[in-house]
Amino acid sequence: MTRRISLTQYLIEQQRQHGAIPQELRLLIEVVARACKRIAISVNKGALGEVLGSAGSENVQGEVQKKLDIIANEVLIEANEWGGHLAAMASEEMEGIYLVPNRFPQGEYLLMFDPLDGSSNIDVNVSIGTIFSVLKKAEGSKGVSEEDFLQPGSAQAAAGYCVYGPQTTLVLTFGQGVAMFTLDREQGSFVLTSDEVKIPEDTKEFAINMSNMRHWDAPMQRYVEECLAGSTGPRGKDFNMRWIASMVADVHRILTRGGVFMYPWDKREPNKAGKLRLMYEANPMAFLVEQAGGAATNAKQRIMDLQPTQLHERVSVVLGSKNEVERVTAYHLEAAQ
Repeated sequence: MTRRISLTQYLIEQQRQHGAIPQELRLLIEVVARACKRIAISVNKGALGEVLGSAGSENVQGEVQKKLDIIANEVLIEANEWGGHLAAMASEEMEGIYLVPNRFPQGEYLLMFDPLDGSSNIDVNVSIGTIFSVLKKAEGSKGVSEEDFLQPGSAQAAAGYCVYGPQTTLVLTFGQGVAMFTLDREQGSFVLTSDEVKIPEDTKEFAINMSNMRHWDAPMQRYVEECLAGSTGPRGKDFNMRWIASMVADVHRILTRGGVFMYPWDKREPNKAGKLRLMYEANPMAFLVEQAGGAATNAKQRIMDLQPTQLHERVSVVLGSKNEVERVTAYHLEAAQ
């Protein structure tokens, strides 16, 4: 039988052997993981826990909140505010940052999260998830402001997500590769099930919301049309399309077997760079994908090189198998010239 390594043991061994994970960061990730277990329980109860349906409110993005959106947000805040590892948090569901209350010790890290990605799938029992990103507060800075969070993705100390599907899976990176952990419900702990995750450089699978095709710009239409043309078209091979409408689930598939995920700019909201949030979704997913050997761009440049200017900034996203991401990006750069 393969020796089972718990999340805690994995983190401690990484800390001892590679010095890649400071103790405070390790403890922070363990707290986030425990919060994800609590969220998983609420998700799994579904109608039995009376957590389905709308909460009758909107978040800062103007999106209708589901009951589980609010529950997941509260779970993450309550779990992380008292541990002494954080100075502040920011959530897709909150307009401003959340400062750690004065009654608790303050740490040096900043935590950002999308508490429940793919909310439209909650009521139909399709995979959803939690995305998170960890930054380090600038040394010597007194107090915490929104400016402290406006760091490029390349500054991330850690990133990950937890997908609540047939299995509950936690995926992590600290900049030393990607590891996956599956929740053992009998033991109540996350167990390492895949290490050194790698995304194939080539793929025959793409993920995009085809219903919006008429709203895309020409380079994106060109790429998808070539994929649809299949073996008789310019690409000379047949493609499959997958679209779950949950970024966590789509990215998890790509990390597992390859593919390319695209959520491009479209002309319905021309003043917005994209739909997805740079800080809560694009940066952490880009970090994971790059660490697994893939690529992530906004169709013109590397996502993790972008300098955020506001907390809820949006961005176009193209990520996954390296060669396909580079092709999509090249089409956009060619059109721009």
